[in-house]
Amino acid sequence: MNLTIELTTEQIIDLIQQMPPEEKLTVLKALAKETTAEREERMKYAESKVKKLCAERGLDWDTMTDDERLYFIDDIVHEDRECNQF
Repeated sequence: MNLTIELTTEQIIDLIQQMPPEEKLTVLKALAKETTAEREERMKYAESKVKKLCAERGLDWDTMTDDERLYFIDDIVHEDRECNQF
């Protein structure tokens, strides 16, 4: 039999604050690890979208220099002007 307990965020924080320092560190590391994985997933998604935008404009993100990449992203951010072809 599984039992589920619903706690508010404040209750969870209160519980963690009662833990010994070593256990708090374990909780913190687990949360940081999860956050890192989520960030990496978002970065992969964003990179795939940028590569697709490049391909649509006849560009190859992987062969672009850092300056070309920065200029390309700047053009995307400022969509009021046309993106240059390298």
